[in-house]
Amino acid sequence: MTRDWYCYGFAFMLFLAGPALAAGPEAIEDSASYFPDDVSNWWSYRGEVTEGPLQTIDRKLFVNESKVMGTDTKQNVHVKVFHDTNGGNHGPSTSFYRRDAAGVVYYGSDPGTPLEKQLIPYQIVQFPLRPGTTFQQFDRKDLDFGSDLDRDGVNEHVDVLGTVTVVGRESVTVPAGTYGDAVRIDARMTLRISFSGDRRMAVGTDVMSAWFVKGIGLVKYLERQELPAIRSDRGVTSEITEELVEFKVARTTGSLERGESAPQRVLAHDTRDHKL
Repeated sequence: MTRDWYCYGFAFMLFLAGPALAAGPEAIEDSASYFPDDVSNWWSYRGEVTEGPLQTIDRKLFVNESKVMGTDTKQNVHVKVFHDTNGGNHGPSTSFYRRDAAGVVYYGSDPGTPLEKQLIPYQIVQFPLRPGTTFQQFDRKDLDFGSDLDRDGVNEHVDVLGTVTVVGRESVTVPAGTYGDAVRIDARMTLRISFSGDRRMAVGTDVMSAWFVKGIGLVKYLERQELPAIRSDRGVTSEITEELVEFKVARTTGSLERGESAPQRVLAHDTRDHKL
């Protein structure tokens, strides 16, 4: 769903889907059941990070456990509280989501980044899910990037555009099992960074693909970040992958072997999502 965008990741809930529209792609039935968020739901993931300049790659393995801890209030809105022990290999974090008939809205994380705080709240997914459709999460201009990349004593400014696309159903295999009808959702964030020192412009991107299974939630995500070159360097790329190993979701508990089928029961309540 963890994960802000640039520590960000994707990190990444809610109620019943809204009414189907008269025209357009056919809606995925019970869209909300792909995002279970009952309190005490728990997921265990294994992950890998590869990062570095173009010719120097560093690989790191990590594990992450995500759990729905309870509820809270953000900006006078009731939200669900998710805790990740090491999402994206960034250490512990707590994230806040609001689910309603329109979809899932993200209300930030603790700790969060200065840039994230200027963007929240924003939509994660829209209900009902419709394959082939795209919506715009945000389009913000001249924000404080929260970092002095060119080291001239002044934070850079940035224009940020975020979009989400429901790609459709795909088969995906993870340590917890093989799922033939996972729903793939792609998110893309583009950052146009204005350097304060010499007024250069550079473009960074953060692209994520996430797969969700009915009655289980997030089973896999793949995120690729590309940071622009600064001064004489060649820029930095980073890829993060997390795959589901075990889970306990409402009355459905799983520790499935590769190739087994997961329960496809629609939960009576709620849904879950990492930040997209």
